[in-house]
Amino acid sequence: MEDINALDEIHKGACMGMDALSYILEKIKDDKFKEELQKEYKDYKTIAERIEKIYPKYNEGEPHKTGVMTKAMTWSETQMKAMSDDSDSHMAELLLNGVNMGIIEGRRILNKKNLNDEVSKIVSEYVTMQEESVEKLKHYL
Repeated sequence: MEDINALDEIHKGACMGMDALSYILEKIKDDKFKEELQKEYKDYKTIAERIEKIYPKYNEGEPHKTGVMTKAMTWSETQMKAMSDDSDSHMAELLLNGVNMGIIEGRRILNKKNLNDEVSKIVSEYVTMQEESVEKLKHYL
């Protein structure tokens, strides 16, 4: 059960990351920053696809994704916050807030310590990816 919950949460986090990046990418002016965010999008996608591939070993069906309401709220919140300040610095700040939530959730999952090695490895890679993202985003604040 822990493995299923971990896979669901990390998949949902990866999907939310992709959603947020797709909303923010169109607002980024700096080409290097845009390139970095496109790479992060691919990293999220890779993790989501890995989870989708192994998920049937742990549970029937598909891993949890972000719901339509959550997507709509994320989009509208991003649009509202960008209306007051659409600078790359502000976009980096918005992304940092989401990434930090992903790190916290990932660390909580890892601290349970009773995960299958395969699941633990994916969660650990997700957290590492998020932590590296923080370091990269700091340069754009």
